[in-house]
Amino acid sequence: MWWGGRGQSFNISPQKEEPEMGLSRPKSDQGSRMPEPRSQPSSCLASGYLPGEQILAWAPGIRKGLEPELSGILICTNLRVTFQPCGWQRSQDIPVSSEYDFALVNIGRLEAVSGLSRVQLLRPGFLLKFIPEEILIHGRDFRLLRVCFEAGGLEPQAFQVTMAIIQAKAQTCQDQQYAGITLSTAGQSSGPRKPPVPLLETSEDWEAERKQQGARGWRVSTVNERFDIATSLPPYFWVPNRTLDSEVRRAFGHFHQGRGPRLSWHHPGGSDLLRCGGFYTASDPSKEDIRAMESMLQAGHSDVVLVDTVEELPSLTDVQLAHMRLRALCLPDSSVADDKWLSALEGTRWLDYVRSCLRKASDISVLVTSRVRSVVLQVSWPPAFAPSPSLNPERSDRDLNGLLSSLAQLLSAHEARTLLGFQSLVQREWVAAGHPFLTRLGGTGGNEAPVFLLFLDCVWQLLQQFPTEFEFSEFFLLALHDSIRVPDTLTFLRDTPWERGKQSGQFKSYTQVYTPGCPHPPAGNAVNQQLSVWDWGLRYSNKQIQQFHNLGYDPEHCPDSCFPRQQSSFMVPGPPKSVWLFSRGALTPLNQLCPWQDSSSLLAVSSRWLPRPAISTESLADQEWGLPSHWGACPLPPGLLLPGYLGPQIKLWKRCYLRGRPEVQMGLLAPTISGLQDELSFLQELLRKWPPGLSSEDHSEKRDPNTILSQPC
Repeated sequence: MWWGGRGQSFNISPQKEEPEMGLSRPKSDQGSRMPEPRSQPSSCLASGYLPGEQILAWAPGIRKGLEPELSGILICTNLRVTFQPCGWQRSQDIPVSSEYDFALVNIGRLEAVSGLSRVQLLRPGFLLKFIPEEILIHGRDFRLLRVCFEAGGLEPQAFQVTMAIIQAKAQTCQDQQYAGITLSTAGQSSGPRKPPVPLLETSEDWEAERKQQGARGWRVSTVNERFDIATSLPPYFWVPNRTLDSEVRRAFGHFHQGRGPRLSWHHPGGSDLLRCGGFYTASDPSKEDIRAMESMLQAGHSDVVLVDTVEELPSLTDVQLAHMRLRALCLPDSSVADDKWLSALEGTRWLDYVRSCLRKASDISVLVTSRVRSVVLQVSWPPAFAPSPSLNPERSDRDLNGLLSSLAQLLSAHEARTLLGFQSLVQREWVAAGHPFLTRLGGTGGNEAPVFLLFLDCVWQLLQQFPTEFEFSEFFLLALHDSIRVPDTLTFLRDTPWERGKQSGQFKSYTQVYTPGCPHPPAGNAVNQQLSVWDWGLRYSNKQIQQFHNLGYDPEHCPDSCFPRQQSSFMVPGPPKSVWLFSRGALTPLNQLCPWQDSSSLLAVSSRWLPRPAISTESLADQEWGLPSHWGACPLPPGLLLPGYLGPQIKLWKRCYLRGRPEVQMGLLAPTISGLQDELSFLQELLRKWPPGLSSEDHSEKRDPNTILSQPC
């Protein structure tokens, strides 16, 4: 992926060579067979391709817009569009993405230019009526590929490759889903191997994670190992020790999509963070089922807080519109005037949603840290006001609950801020928990609502505010951001663990996962191990992976555990048998946990209809701790991060959103010494070109249209 402003300074795409891998082309009778390129080395076309990938069309061209301009070949396959500079080859290990690749699902906009004409092409039934001189491919990941064809637009191949892109994109939107590639295909050992990050596909993985968190009051439940409770849930999850699997099975049926309460994270001080779907209030549970649900929600604590994850947070429609407006604003040819750009950025509401997510997550981290209690992330909708699942998918616990749980752990736990810990966090709270990546990213043909990208933006904000607290860098976040649409792994290509396991051949159907007497998947499945997004070593060189590490991180500043594995002295038990609803920044007492026992239960009324004070301007930290005198100048517990979210404290992620405009990237922090030298040379060149007698104040009055983008947002 191309991550920055000037040439190779920010390029961390694969640099190794690789052998050819199963290159295939359409039959010649279809008129699409690719002849040998004229005056081009065969290596431009014969480098590796993904298994089953077919070249549909190609054309020689010159990549423009970035320095230096590169001659090469633009190739369209049934999976992606790629520009291959002459003499450039892919990695030896695996033919995956580079800064020149655009997966078809990643293409958001395609334009053709001929003379003064500029036509947008990705429209149903569109037929190109001229040979383009240049095409512009706008990626949904904010990248831009601009290719000028040779012979001034008179090259017939330019027409062929442009039409091939249009047709391949349309076909992909209809029915194509790539199945990922296996490790054996990637040239790796076909035997069993330990993945770089636990994939949480076995009960052993979950047990090891439970022990690492010190969650002694919890156990690994195998009740869903055949996915007959919920296909969106992992086959294993954590439930209280005293809860039987038979009780889990019955209790989960009274929650939306069968997603009952289960542990997300155990705080070293003793608190537990849980997540679950909304109550399915149309059901009729028995008294035994209600007792089981209450036991799981309480998790052995006398103090329980239900966190409403609807109030104050954006809906999926809000996220969709905000991201669409942000992408349109950050296009290189955006028509927004210089003096209106910041107002237009504010109008997208994207930064507002980042701000609201950080504030809510900060409150949750305070709830978990300030008292020994059970904190449950759940949507509280009454039967009379509950929208349909299509209007409120978060009732199923698969979107904002994962975002809030992940952010709260990043704010509260040092382990989650390490490179391995963060990858494990994403695998557990997003991938294994059943976040519908494919649907939210528009892969099923629906509208795009990238909740996961909103989460990555929130994490980037934390990196800016706490630069020494995180082991991973901005470049790692960019690699993860760009990996969600590459067609080489199943990590982000499916919506549920069941779909992911079925596609990878882990099992034939969810009713035939295991056979009696065989506690693990058959060993033969090891030969079909899929490439995971965490297999960075198969896609990036060691030098590039080094840029994933934050050079300012001080591991000695953060001990292995900021809290002892016993209850900390500052954490006190809550009042006996206290039940609270947290919404709009305030705690409201409730009579009971479940809505079925009494029709007058406060839980039978939506949190937005509860009588309570207006949103408090006082932070939850002040409300919970009251700033006791013994804390002195440092009232917060060790290891807890509380980010700022007011005004200019929330910034635009320029290196991500404005990378289609390399001129705007100038002046941003370079990742290496050579990058800093490159930036310095660029600035010195600008000074040499500065008109004599013109001061910086005079120049500021003649502002370039892109100058406004260099200001803090």
